[in-house]
Amino acid sequence: MPVIVEIAVDPIGTSSPSVGDYIRKVVEVLKKRGLKHWIGPMGTSVELPNLKELGDLLQDIHDELNKLGVMRIVTAVRVDDRRDKEIDMEYKVRRVSF
Repeated sequence: MPVIVEIAVDPIGTSSPSVGDYIRKVVEVLKKRGLKHWIGPMGTSVELPNLKELGDLLQDIHDELNKLGVMRIVTAVRVDDRRDKEIDMEYKVRRVSF
């Protein structure tokens, strides 16, 4: 069953308070992996096939940011691992939309 994950990446110690260029690189990692994702103002939601994929995804994200010179990265992760029925991001949004 798919797992829905929200990831918020904070590059630390960059030369600017703006981090949009770094987050754009994170989105490129998601696209390269072919992952369904939604970008939000404070994080990005991603559908993964299983939890095992999460570690590899985070490693790829951190490695890509390190290539840009980021030496410290703080990442917050929230996981929705629902096992009684299969859900996706659209379902979760439809359930609360008016």
